[in-house]
Amino acid sequence: MIVVLAGGIGAARFLAGLVRVVPQNQITIIGNVGDDVEIHGLHISPDLDIVLYTLARVVNPNKGWGFRGDTFECQNMLGQYGRETWFNLGDRDLATHIYRTEQLRKGRLLSEVTQNLARHFGLRVRLLPATDDPFQTYVATNNGRMHFEEYMVKRRTRPKVHRVTFEGARSATPAENVIESIRGAKGVIISPSNPIVSIGAILGVSGIRSALQETEAKIVGISPILAGKTVKGPADKLMKGLGLKSSALGVAEYYRDFLDTLIIDRVDKKLGPEIERLGIKPVVTNTLMRKMTDKIRLAKIAISELQ
Repeated sequence: MIVVLAGGIGAARFLAGLVRVVPQNQITIIGNVGDDVEIHGLHISPDLDIVLYTLARVVNPNKGWGFRGDTFECQNMLGQYGRETWFNLGDRDLATHIYRTEQLRKGRLLSEVTQNLARHFGLRVRLLPATDDPFQTYVATNNGRMHFEEYMVKRRTRPKVHRVTFEGARSATPAENVIESIRGAKGVIISPSNPIVSIGAILGVSGIRSALQETEAKIVGISPILAGKTVKGPADKLMKGLGLKSSALGVAEYYRDFLDTLIIDRVDKKLGPEIERLGIKPVVTNTLMRKMTDKIRLAKIAISELQ
């Protein structure tokens, strides 16, 4: 079994290539739930849904989230009622959130609901939330403390972040099969997701980081940062704000206690020797995933490093 730790868009793009290299039933995805938020009384799981929609090939290819061709009639009407509509929810997307919220209120676990959704879309991967317990990412900024989605979507990452906290981290435990999957994996891949608020939120659930340290499987990471910048998302801003290096080297340092190999882009080739001095093998290639062929090639490289 290949285990992948996954955030949102970057992870989903990588996974779209991986499922064309490895049979879906041999892949377990551990997804970030730190971005989970309540909007209009509904439980939204942004990263889990991005992975679901991408692998089901229904995602909006231009945005990387939501359904392709979705309409926003409900959202528009809510705006007319004076409700805040900064978090864009399409009509078909709303159906997912209504279903999830209904099931959770009936007492089902988020992991059960997520797997039911995966089956509905015809997926054979095992998609696990890092935890079934309440767990949300908050950032402290020069504009005050706010949920990560408010910072990301409503504030468009403009405020300067000086602290990231995971609300619920003290009590949250890993969802069923998360630890067992890591310990029994043939290989573990850390997807090219935000190290601080995507992968970092997964690592913030008690027991997951130690499981990565203890597993006998090789662990391969893919840097989401190229030449000090991210292709998408605020990872570079967050790392700088927290006093970390906004580079592939900074990613290596953040994962150094469990990582065996880090795949970095060719523009960061010069960082290879410094990464190697951390005890991590650097692998240099083109990490941009513009086309499906790029995603498949990157997936093949990651799998080859697990051997």
